Amino acid sequence: MFTCDYKTLTISFNNFFETKDKKLPEYGTFCLLELKNGRYTAGEWCPHNDCSKTNPTGSFVRGTGDSVDWSEVAKWHRLSRYDITECLEDENIGFINMIPEEESTYHVDFEGFNSFSDKDYPKNEQYCLLLLNDGSISAGRWDKFSETDGTFIHAPALCCIDPDKVWAWKALSPDDIFEREEAEEKERLREEELNKKPTKSIKLFKYGTDINVYYEKALEKLKTEYPWASIAQMKKCTPWEITPVHGRLVFGQTRSGWKNERIVDEWKEGSTSDEFIDYLCEYTKTTVANSNPEEKFKFGTDIKVYTDKAYKKVKKNYHWLTKEMLKKAWKYDIRQIDGDYEFIRQSSDSDTFYIENFSTAEDFIKCIEYDYENCALSNNDVISSYDVPFGHVDIHGWYLEQYRVYKLATGDYKVSVTAGNRSTGGSRDFFITPDCFKAKTYDEFLDRYQEIVPGSSFGLYKSDLLPDEKLKKFFGY
Repeated sequence: MFTCDYKTLTISFNNFFETKDKKLPEYGTFCLLELKNGRYTAGEWCPHNDCSKTNPTGSFVRGTGDSVDWSEVAKWHRLSRYDITECLEDENIGFINMIPEEESTYHVDFEGFNSFSDKDYPKNEQYCLLLLNDGSISAGRWDKFSETDGTFIHAPALCCIDPDKVWAWKALSPDDIFEREEAEEKERLREEELNKKPTKSIKLFKYGTDINVYYEKALEKLKTEYPWASIAQMKKCTPWEITPVHGRLVFGQTRSGWKNERIVDEWKEGSTSDEFIDYLCEYTKTTVANSNPEEKFKFGTDIKVYTDKAYKKVKKNYHWLTKEMLKKAWKYDIRQIDGDYEFIRQSSDSDTFYIENFSTAEDFIKCIEYDYENCALSNNDVISSYDVPFGHVDIHGWYLEQYRVYKLATGDYKVSVTAGNRSTGGSRDFFITPDCFKAKTYDEFLDRYQEIVPGSSFGLYKSDLLPDEKLKKFFGY
């Protein structure tokens, strides 16, 4: 391990190249940079396609969406060539001169290094010079996970250097990203201080600061039209709360931002308690209206009634399905949650359950049917397949990538369609019901088939499929 004292260590970098001389680094070279504004940073050189010695264009990349344009740089120095292991193994070393210094040579000194071994951590988004455990020198932006954990981002696609690879670090000049982070942190601390003793509007909080009081008053109004209404139903919509913002209490909905910061969406539809109560009635009205227990639980609260109905219907087409197969699929229940009965859906291998907010019994049964159909298909092996040929097919901005027909072990068929664009894509499977194969002619079969896999949605129409003799034979016609 290195015995050099990083606390008193100074590293001097010489032999900088000036951008005005149009001397370019090689592609991918990681460089220490002096900017025209006098600040220091680093990055990996990535030239533009039109870059040349007479017209240098490109940027030094520090991470995804984080780069320094060539026009901002005054000088650069290649970092990727160094191995200072021998120097760091000498406890008497206090000054390391990178490249012999000649008289009047431009140089930059860095001192005041820190170490994770002393529980010293950079501030979030701080860009740092790094002395690595293998003796090399690099740089990166600190991405803070917690007070005692994080990583250094130093290249696109979140390429990083973990703390256990870093012997010592030194913060370089602050940049726009770090300064923005510092400003946000100051604002967060200011917000915390303001919210310790928030002010309260008497007009807005006439009924106090317990949010449930406002829900109860709204509930009284809703019950005149919806006798079954409950606070539990109302809170299925994103709930409102009374929370401090900028030093004052407000009605708001809280959520987390991408940095886990607390964001409050403040209610601004009125200025009085009664206006908020009226708003709460309108806000939750649709959810309450769709929670009528007579519609939702029209077949009672015995879950077996619902699963039996789904099984009976699915069994008609997926004739090989057995109740033994379903033991490894989803589980269902009807339970009381916060005083109201709810449909419950739970994986067979997990204790986590999900409340299914269907407004009718029929909708919940359809959900069970869908799960049973997928279970049936997963328990029916593929024995052969046929890829339907096609040319360029545009499906509302997505492009057809695969149209494959499968024959299953039971003699049934399914179709898998895959489509996408440059940024996303997806696949869907369709079971071809036995009713399709009751058609006396192939032409009639395709009419029924198109009702399951319509060409308007999935790319290939009857006119595209009908001439394909191999497909016709694969379907048994």
